[in-house]
Amino acid sequence: MALPFLGMFHSQTFQQKAICVTLWIMAAKWEMEDRLSSESARQLFLRALRFHPECPKLYQEYFRMELMHAEKQRKEKKEFEQAKMDLGQFNYSEEVLNGEMARIVYRNATQKIKGSGFLLSLLSIAKLFDFTTDLQNEILENLQTEYTNDPLVWDYMARRELEMEALPVLEHVSKQSKALDMARKEERCWTVFEEAVTSLPTEDMWKCYITCCLERYKRKTNSEELRQKRLERILSVYSRAHELQLLPSSLYKQWLQLLMELDLRQKAEEIAAAATSRFSQLVEMWEVRLQLLLKVNSDGVARCFQEAFKMVNAKVSTYPFQLTACHSGFYGLNGVRVLTARVKPKRSISLHENRPLSLEFFKKMIQIEKEQESSKMFSIREYYERALREFGATEPDLWLDYIKEELTHPQGKPENCGSIHWRAMKALQGEQVDTFISKYTLLQTGHL
Repeated sequence: MALPFLGMFHSQTFQQKAICVTLWIMAAKWEMEDRLSSESARQLFLRALRFHPECPKLYQEYFRMELMHAEKQRKEKKEFEQAKMDLGQFNYSEEVLNGEMARIVYRNATQKIKGSGFLLSLLSIAKLFDFTTDLQNEILENLQTEYTNDPLVWDYMARRELEMEALPVLEHVSKQSKALDMARKEERCWTVFEEAVTSLPTEDMWKCYITCCLERYKRKTNSEELRQKRLERILSVYSRAHELQLLPSSLYKQWLQLLMELDLRQKAEEIAAAATSRFSQLVEMWEVRLQLLLKVNSDGVARCFQEAFKMVNAKVSTYPFQLTACHSGFYGLNGVRVLTARVKPKRSISLHENRPLSLEFFKKMIQIEKEQESSKMFSIREYYERALREFGATEPDLWLDYIKEELTHPQGKPENCGSIHWRAMKALQGEQVDTFISKYTLLQTGHL
């Protein structure tokens, strides 16, 4: 199959090269699957690699093609042997049957392309074929020799323990035996991770360890003992990484959520405070801490606000605004939104404490949110809900404004209006009910 046009893009842009590589792969796949010509497919891959000698995708698909060809040959040979046919008329190469062509592709590929991720991708392809044990071992040896300080390799080796067969395949294996078997596999996995964080004490390595622990903890199990072991493991690993100051900032939120789920509120507050101390320049970390304090109705919210503003103003030059606030109700449970980059530059806001909070305070916050370039309805709802907790019994207009917001905001949900109306009728008293009914009727008829 002549495809000279496929070489036209070799000096073009990255996007054009990607398109061209895809075309080469499609052409080779067509030769292999539709025309049943592995040799033509092989020649196409070789030609493609002359134009794109360092393209991982080409090598991956070429590697896969050679393994598929070997598998096809092995199945054919087995069928002919079972039929007791004379194999002399067929040309079955032992090298092809054993995957040697794929091994050649692998070795050539690793001369051109470096990195553990690429080797792991080839290993994952090889694992799909049951005759590649020797090839898999070669890839594993290369990984462990050349990438001993790569977290991805340690992560793979640890997780590999979870896939090892331990119990014989039986029809009836008790749930208790299955849980015990899984516990043993996980212990072997943790042993590898423990060696990993000792040999490679980095944030990335601890992140791999924690991610795996968290995945196991979230897996369903009928064994309370196994679940408890998983919980103890994830809490221990989080704490140790934190104490070593090797817990990445991105993982604190997950840890705090877990502590809150376990009702360990005091511990969560302590960890949140330590996190903002270590990552004082990260606005997102202050948001996480403030969200937590607001959820637990802590008395330290106002003080935390002041600390956050001080750190933001002093250290984060990308937020060219000044903001002062002294009340825990300022932002709601969805985070300190005005601290984020979504605030328009050069806006200067000064809101002072007013106990109890005034209705105008909440209206101002709603207006600020609506002025954002990407206004979020879930934040607007939070402000309305907090305002209604304070003034819902006496302010019919507040209920009406909430309803209008659901009807007009791009992210609003008109189906929520019935529930808001029902709540308003329960909360309002006396003349306020009549006022609400009158104005709601005007709203329905388009006169308000």
